[in-house]
Amino acid sequence: MALFRTLRVLSLPALALGLGAASAVAADLPERPSAGDIIKTSKPADWRPTDPANTLYMDLPTGRVVIELAPDFAPLGVANIKTMVKEHYFDGLAVIRSQDNYVAQWGDPNAETKPKSLGTAKAKVPGEFTAPLANDKHFVLQKDADGYAPQIGHSNGFPVGRDPKAKTTWLAHCYGMVGVGRDNDTDSGSGSELYAITGHAPRHLDRNITLLGRVISGMPLLTTLPRGSEALGFYGPNEARMPIVSVRLEADVPEAERSHFEVMRSEAPIYEQVLEAQRNRGGPWNKYAANYLELCNAAIPVRERPKQ
Repeated sequence: MALFRTLRVLSLPALALGLGAASAVAADLPERPSAGDIIKTSKPADWRPTDPANTLYMDLPTGRVVIELAPDFAPLGVANIKTMVKEHYFDGLAVIRSQDNYVAQWGDPNAETKPKSLGTAKAKVPGEFTAPLANDKHFVLQKDADGYAPQIGHSNGFPVGRDPKAKTTWLAHCYGMVGVGRDNDTDSGSGSELYAITGHAPRHLDRNITLLGRVISGMPLLTTLPRGSEALGFYGPNEARMPIVSVRLEADVPEAERSHFEVMRSEAPIYEQVLEAQRNRGGPWNKYAANYLELCNAAIPVRERPKQ
């Protein structure tokens, strides 16, 4: 059983003496458009629809979790998961772990005693911890420094790190990213157990595990799950687990039952404006402009198109 066990204000007026300096700073911080203001000015060409062939619907009793896959970064893992999905492997399984400020993980609750057959999917897939730079044709550099990668940026709506000297790139462990649970061996993760980051970005996992997508809708369904009582948040045998009704590729779902999401294009000029609005927030509420933006705080806008 390839478990993920080894990774394991309100603003008040300045009424008191001595606050004059703070008031002056606040007055000097210019008002700027917010990221939301900028997004409202976007044009249709600034957005791309999700690819039905690379979008998963994980339906839970409480609603739908939508996952966009990233085959450019993990082609083998994505292909194996698609095989499992087409053969309905995940149907009837469950969320097996919820660790606060870390991850929610789903898979086969009986994997250690009576595992469900993987069908024609592979039991082992080589770890795809990095990918060749040539695989990433959409990278847009983010100018901020980063402690985990020589360069950071975004590619087709995904947060990425890269090392130009090593000619490698990789997906980053930001909130909502989806990865493959594994044991110690790099090829021990088949994709039969997946996890989503539900807390502070554990970037130390970058380049140590295969990431292959991100949740673009439905995160509250995962983040509100109760913590499991066993080590690392795994649910015990007598604890209720959130069951998985089904997992389907969007391409295999009837049109009337599809969700229609669009992701802002990383290469669209407006996206840099969105990043700058987050890097240097304006007044009057903000009193200090950081002139810095962490990779995982660079929100990638997603919107749902109304059904026709």
